[in-house]
Amino acid sequence: MKNILIVIVLLIFVSTVWAQSKQIIVHDPVAIEANNKYYMFSTGVGIAAWVSDDYVNWKFLTQVFNPVPEWAKKEVPKFDGNMWAPDIAFHNGTYYLYYSVSSFASNLSCIGVASNKSLNPADADYKWTDHGAIINSVPGRDMWNAIDPNLIFDENDEPWLAFGSFWNGLKMVKLNENLISLAEPQQWHTIAARQRDFELDETDPGNAAIEAPFIYKKNDYYYLFVSFDLCCRAERSTYNVRVGRSKSAVGPYVDKDGVPLNLGGGSLVVKGDESFYGIGHNSVYNFNGKDIMFSHAYDKLDKGKPKLIVHELKWNEEGWPKAIVVK
Repeated sequence: MKNILIVIVLLIFVSTVWAQSKQIIVHDPVAIEANNKYYMFSTGVGIAAWVSDDYVNWKFLTQVFNPVPEWAKKEVPKFDGNMWAPDIAFHNGTYYLYYSVSSFASNLSCIGVASNKSLNPADADYKWTDHGAIINSVPGRDMWNAIDPNLIFDENDEPWLAFGSFWNGLKMVKLNENLISLAEPQQWHTIAARQRDFELDETDPGNAAIEAPFIYKKNDYYYLFVSFDLCCRAERSTYNVRVGRSKSAVGPYVDKDGVPLNLGGGSLVVKGDESFYGIGHNSVYNFNGKDIMFSHAYDKLDKGKPKLIVHELKWNEEGWPKAIVVK
């Protein structure tokens, strides 16, 4: 009997390792449905593009930029080719891909945007047109970081770009109808922030660890998902996803307890567990009538490598989400 139990335990362990090893290595995933396929974009050299039939099993498709845009290195001298945290949207027959150009622990950063009529490289009209930087942040001038973009249309169908990481929190700025430039006069909001130690130098990212805004409209509310704590540190990663909501796209957003997100609020959605050190940088979509959340998590069984995690969101009677892993 003892030997049988040992075998069962070993089989469970091996099957768990195998199941997690099937998960692709990915960082900052966003996705979209197009022509009965699912396309995902993620951090990588020139931005990595993936394709799937079921939004769970993915294969690498292509590199969006090869070579990367020449302007990026000029604007950010320490840029190494890795383009961070893209966001994908479809509007008026065109796909828009927003992306970040930066270097670690610096807010000398830019958010760029490219457009395409198709996401399938086999299509005749597939061609990414880069429109360059639309937002940039400068150390010593800005107490925010121009990375982690997310496009959202407000209740009047006007476009806004949410973004930000560390410093004084997450921002939102209004875009023109063309989605590739800022509206004038400029309109800005702070949508989420955590308390930062006052004595820190302004060029220091600080200890107010918040980033990766993603806004999802559900019924009467806009839900702002954010990531707290630390990413990108393998077994030292402490990422976790928080949420607040508002009836206006520009906020103010509040959590379950009524605490504003721009004053440090945020209700926990998902965090690290026995399998993962941390989980975060999420995005949310409605696919086939289900609310699906993508994120990456740092795998305890694979040296803390970032793996794609897919959850379905279920909503309680008060309208707050609960994340359930999609098998």
